[in-house]
Amino acid sequence: MSGPGWELWRTFDAVMREGSLSSAARALGLTQPTAGRHIAELEATLSTGGLFTRSARGLQPTEAARALAPHAEAMAAAAAALVRIASAPTDVAAGVVRISASEVIGAEVLPPILTALHTAHPGLTLELLLTNASSDLLRRDADLAIRMTQPKQQALLAKSVGRIRLGLYARRDYLARSGPITRTADLAHHAVIGFDRDAASLRTINAVWPDLPAFALRTDNQLAHIAAVRAGFGIGVLQDPIARRDPELVPVLREAFTAHLPVWIAMHEDLKSTHRMRIVFDALVAGMAAHVGAVPDMEWS
Repeated sequence: MSGPGWELWRTFDAVMREGSLSSAARALGLTQPTAGRHIAELEATLSTGGLFTRSARGLQPTEAARALAPHAEAMAAAAAALVRIASAPTDVAAGVVRISASEVIGAEVLPPILTALHTAHPGLTLELLLTNASSDLLRRDADLAIRMTQPKQQALLAKSVGRIRLGLYARRDYLARSGPITRTADLAHHAVIGFDRDAASLRTINAVWPDLPAFALRTDNQLAHIAAVRAGFGIGVLQDPIARRDPELVPVLREAFTAHLPVWIAMHEDLKSTHRMRIVFDALVAGMAAHVGAVPDMEWS
């Protein structure tokens, strides 16, 4: 049985992601009329009815479109992975590798690791996906991932590289003008930086800090959280290795508040035989182990 070609599904996926024909066309390097023809042809081919309704606000996806969207996303991820794998022979240190990491790890920790990696292997092209959600390595959203939870899928090759200690920190000048903190009850009189709607982060903090004071600043963006502490807004939770880089940041209630983030490097086991994937995997293991202050285990399991 023949069905709609990938070109039509690719345009559909772009419209779902971008929210309009014009934005999807720009993302794909198409003209808007071409993108419109793709959607019209796809709708005519399928037996699910229309995919979008036209309104003053642009294209609105129908229930049929929402049902198809995850499958189109999976097709797009597989197509992108195919292009990456085909970007160079599998036995050379060249080609494209896509890495997924959290915003903090990607912005604060990975740049020097990736710099050293690319200096040693200039034939590599590195794609960095920053997301606080777990990228689906089985669906090939990325080739490798740095995760703060242990991967559960059996088809993944994963290595633990230690734990990152989290602590409360504030700038020296903030503490100088706001007063010392000697017990957790003192936090009620200080500007505490916390999370907004991130339920997982709130649960983690509540588990180790049940008497959580009211937040003076709420943000689910962890880079904004770090920036606010560095600016002297108040007290926030930072990774110890990141906080120690700034001599103006001081630990607060060191013994009263303790939490840790486990660090895992993961990739699909099918990529183990691809030379560039092994090189990047090993570089991430070594670099993240150095970040957490652990001795890396470089043996492959």
